[in-house]
Amino acid sequence: MGYLFCIWCTSFCCSGATTVFKRNAKILVLLCLTSGICSGIRGCCFSIANMILVKRMREKLYSSLLFQDISFFDSETVGDLTSRLGSDCQQVSRVIGNDLNMILRNILQGTGALVYLFILSWPLALSTLTICSFLATVILFYGQYQKKAAALTQEFTASANEVTQETFSLMRTVRVYGTEKQELGRYQQWLKNLADISWRQSVAYGLWGFSFNTLYHSTQVIAVLVGGASIMAGHITAEKLTKFILYCEWLIYATWWVGDNLSNLMQSVGASEKVFRLMDLLPSDQVLSKGMKLQKLRGHIEFVNVSFHYSSRETAHILQHVNMTIYPNEVVAIVGLSGSGKSTLVNLLLRLYEPTSGQILIDGFPLKELDIKWFREQIGYVGQEPRLFRMDVSSNIRYGCTRDINQEDVELAAKQAYAHEFISSLPNGYQTLVDDELLSGGQKQRIAIARAILRDPSILILDEATSALDAESEHNVKGILRASNSGLKKKRTIIVIAHRLSTIQAADRVVVMDAGNIVEMGSHFELLQKDGLYARLTNRQAEAFA
Repeated sequence: MGYLFCIWCTSFCCSGATTVFKRNAKILVLLCLTSGICSGIRGCCFSIANMILVKRMREKLYSSLLFQDISFFDSETVGDLTSRLGSDCQQVSRVIGNDLNMILRNILQGTGALVYLFILSWPLALSTLTICSFLATVILFYGQYQKKAAALTQEFTASANEVTQETFSLMRTVRVYGTEKQELGRYQQWLKNLADISWRQSVAYGLWGFSFNTLYHSTQVIAVLVGGASIMAGHITAEKLTKFILYCEWLIYATWWVGDNLSNLMQSVGASEKVFRLMDLLPSDQVLSKGMKLQKLRGHIEFVNVSFHYSSRETAHILQHVNMTIYPNEVVAIVGLSGSGKSTLVNLLLRLYEPTSGQILIDGFPLKELDIKWFREQIGYVGQEPRLFRMDVSSNIRYGCTRDINQEDVELAAKQAYAHEFISSLPNGYQTLVDDELLSGGQKQRIAIARAILRDPSILILDEATSALDAESEHNVKGILRASNSGLKKKRTIIVIAHRLSTIQAADRVVVMDAGNIVEMGSHFELLQKDGLYARLTNRQAEAFA
């Protein structure tokens, strides 16, 4: 009977233990699934947040750069700005996508481990916390170093990118002058600077690893020594000491991962410092301000005692007390030696720069008081080296035109610029995609002239716009420009910067500039009779073509 009772008790105990085991196993499986689901949701949320962050950051940075004054782009290189938009923004994406995610997870894990350590044994927990504090101090110093190193790395990377962009865009010049090794040397110098920074970062990482391992093993030694003494004194059991060492491992490794991710975070912060500075730039005052819109722009332009110098070169005066009046529908040619200030006058008229002193009047109103967007819509401008966008020819001609136009208008403008014939011969006609190899310099200028004509502007500015044209094309384009003031459509004021005699002779008035001053003014024949600077320039050109 006693034997049967013992068997029943044993079976009952085994049955009870099995039930508890199964229940605990179910709880563990449930916790495992919950942990996996939470981890997946957390990773997905951080990944989505990362995508949104990078998108908005690039949009904000590009928008900020796009609305800066032209003087800003005089001091910043294209390679540096594109590097900020590309690699720097991508570097920042690690902040949310990985670093903050892992830091949050390990902080929670480390905090839980520390709380349980204090529950097990507060004296041992204090010793472990002291070591973790030393480790945290090392992390802070290491993170600050990584931040500075990352900032330098991004600067050197941007400079290296600038070298490659400049070299590839001027590859024909490099090849003709045989400077491949020189350009390679420039690039290698920036790579050497990057390698030096990487070497120092590697040494710093080694010191960080040495500090961690030393403090980590110190924790184990202290836990065994102090824990062993506590066991002998009867304060804790061997089971508690085992648990303590296990959770101590969790705390130390959580601290390690926090430190590692924090160093990566500081690298991202260092890389993003200039990005955020650029994002914080205020838009140009021209973008923010809203000025007047005249009912009709006649094209009466006055330069009143205008002086100008670049902010970076205050002692170099580009224009000095210039006074000039251009009347409505007048064709004015501006000539002079290189660097005399001809193009600067145009830049001031377009409000790409502001005069240092004096003012520009448009139809009697200060240019500063006019709505700049509206004013520029009334201007057709063709520069010395017209750059076309990588889009089809038709879109390049339509570019920036705000009025309603159709394909017939585009083709009419192209015919007036004598560009229709060669455009029609392209593989896809007006739908041909433009690239640098497809068109010659003269063809690009004719497309740019067609773009200006399509706007039907009140003021037409040609800054050496016929420099790349052959003699026949130049003659045809000048004929169209003369016809534009003959009453067929609305008349317009035309400003021409040119050196060719044929273009100058077609002007109503010639303005001669030298060293930022207007030295002569009159018609072509009047200035020849004065035997001044204009006459000398004309004679030199005639001798050059003789």
